[in-house]
Amino acid sequence: MTKLKYKRVLLKLSGEALAGDQGFGIDPVTVNAISKEIVDSSGLGAEIALVIGGGNIFRGVSVSSKGMDRASADYMGMLATVMNALAVQDVLEKMGAETRVMTAISMHEVAEPYIRRRALRHLEKKRIVICAAGTGNPFFTTDTAAALRAMELKTDAILKATKVDGVYDKDPVNNPDAVMYSRLTYLDVLKKQLKVMDSAAISLCMDNNMPINVFNLFQAKSISGVISGQEIGTVVH
Repeated sequence: MTKLKYKRVLLKLSGEALAGDQGFGIDPVTVNAISKEIVDSSGLGAEIALVIGGGNIFRGVSVSSKGMDRASADYMGMLATVMNALAVQDVLEKMGAETRVMTAISMHEVAEPYIRRRALRHLEKKRIVICAAGTGNPFFTTDTAAALRAMELKTDAILKATKVDGVYDKDPVNNPDAVMYSRLTYLDVLKKQLKVMDSAAISLCMDNNMPINVFNLFQAKSISGVISGQEIGTVVH
């Protein structure tokens, strides 16, 4: 069996990643490709928990900026993450993986409630745990939920999967001269206001010394590469 750098990880996926090129909703081809990467990584022996955003279906922050009550908008965003979690679960199980969706908002008909000890037990049994509905509280992003779950589930690192190769000094899409960092400290991220995760999530990781590896989800074998110890993307520590 491959010697792993990270034996237990929290994989943070944005909702937009599931939309693929269509930009909205859930693209089956993209979800299949992502799920295959996750199953391959699990096959190496890694214990994997997932937190998936909901921006491909509903983005609470942007809607609340247009006048909707922020708490109501955030709850709607949490429900969007549950839809994404169920979509990914379906594909993972068709590929032979054993999974559990656990939600921070109780909805017994579709998923288990998130209970820390139960989630840990699932991970120990090599089940892929998909944590949905954020923290269950408004005003907290799925980035913060990912940081919180990583601490609770005692993961070795947070893997932040993005559409670019790592963390840059400016937007690489609009700036061809953007420079990618290979390593950063938490304070660098906060001081330079780099778009890694929101400040609450970064502060939580800093307080608990949780490394964050930011990498390109759409690079072949990127998840398994990071878990195996390859130098991929940017490491915040």
